[in-house]
Amino acid sequence: MKLLSAILSFCLVCVVILMAIPVLSAGLALMVVAGCFFIWFLPILLILGSDVTSGGEKAAWILAIIFLSWFAWVFYLLLAPLKPRRYYRY
Repeated sequence: MKLLSAILSFCLVCVVILMAIPVLSAGLALMVVAGCFFIWFLPILLILGSDVTSGGEKAAWILAIIFLSWFAWVFYLLLAPLKPRRYYRY
């Protein structure tokens, strides 16, 4: 009787594990998609938080990131700001 109980317990554990595989793989797939989206969105967040550019220039860089992807991010790192900052003393 103990052997039959052990075999049934083992089979039950195997069935539960097999039923959990699709749930775990779906969760893993969602995490991969979320990670890819975050990596794609990261340059936009960095430009939004940057003090190097402002106003329309910042909006132009963000639009360039959206439409030209990572090439615009490399150009932003190399070229921004396009115009020198002016500091005023009062």
